[in-house]
Amino acid sequence: MTYCVALKLKAGLVFASDSRTNAGVDQIACFKKMRSFVNNGDRVIVILSSGNLSITQSAINLLEQRGRRNELFNLWNAESMSDVAMLLGDCLREVRDRDGPFLLEGNVRVGTNFIVGGQVSGEPPRLFLMYDEGNFIEATEETPFFQIGETKYGKPIIDRVIHAETPLMDAIKCVLVSFDSTMRSNIAVGLPIDLACYTRDSFRLDRLYHITASDSYFSQISQRWSEGLRGVFASLPDPDWETPPATRDCLPIPPP
Repeated sequence: MTYCVALKLKAGLVFASDSRTNAGVDQIACFKKMRSFVNNGDRVIVILSSGNLSITQSAINLLEQRGRRNELFNLWNAESMSDVAMLLGDCLREVRDRDGPFLLEGNVRVGTNFIVGGQVSGEPPRLFLMYDEGNFIEATEETPFFQIGETKYGKPIIDRVIHAETPLMDAIKCVLVSFDSTMRSNIAVGLPIDLACYTRDSFRLDRLYHITASDSYFSQISQRWSEGLRGVFASLPDPDWETPPATRDCLPIPPP
């Protein structure tokens, strides 16, 4: 299991992924699930992945190899982020066609998902969610974030906080709280967390963070969020139906 999230804001983009993989409680390992491709001044591309690790790694490696071979159409000369997403979808289908039948024979799940985002010179930052079949959808101002993997525990905080106008620093805090909530409810998601923050039109990826268990800021965020939740919970009023009926504010009952 894994958890990845990416936000598209007017100020830029935020990406984060955990590093835990597991095939049972006694087979836990760490693998990086974020890949970035940067040509300063021209393009910044970030890819998050979840699902079958061999399929996702092979698809991204194939995308990278085609770029190194300088094929006619590759991630370094694509004219838009949608073209980059299409190239990755093609690589995913090729890997699935090659390896999928053999994995299915061994009853191995081959499901995968990607989040692809960044900015190519000549267009604004864009963000895409790619499905197992290689097709994709794009984030909008009304739906400014995507999640893949174990999404349900971290989604409520993002739903309440994130909108297109959210500043990047607030978005980073929100993403970290989302991860903290997910890790508390599902041991299949865990540290380290890879986090990238991209400022619109900068065409650089200067803010890259690798958050481990010894990170004091993440520990502070986790502790203060828990304390804040407990404080808000303690301040909530008791249910009014526990009040004796005689003391309630009730309308008179009309005569029959």
